[in-house]
Amino acid sequence: VQLQASGGGLVQPGGSLRLSCDASGRTDTAMAWFRQAPGKEREFVAGIRRRDNNKFYKNSLKGRFTISRDNTRNTMYLQMNGLEPEDSAVYYCAVSPNTGVIASRIRDSSEYTYWGQGTLVTVSS
Repeated sequence: VQLQASGGGLVQPGGSLRLSCDASGRTDTAMAWFRQAPGKEREFVAGIRRRDNNKFYKNSLKGRFTISRDNTRNTMYLQMNGLEPEDSAVYYCAVSPNTGVIASRIRDSSEYTYWGQGTLVTVSS
């Protein structure tokens, strides 16, 4: 599986961005977005499970971020609205190799074997 994340950039506070993750190979498992800010650990942002299309979010991001996927294009998206400076980070997309990913594992970065290169999001005025 190869992943290519894109869509990052510089945006003012309150603005929006949509990240894309183009995938090649098998992605009929679970996909997710993580982010890592300078000096901080990588953290879960949102995930989506293919078998039931269930979506999972970091609690503090619910309502501002929306994850989706287009299975015909093998692409995952992250729509980010109301961006705040604290959202600045490198955003990574990831794919799990497991078809039966349980909810408690969706947020765990160790569940994911395949990672994209990351796309930088900077929220600043």
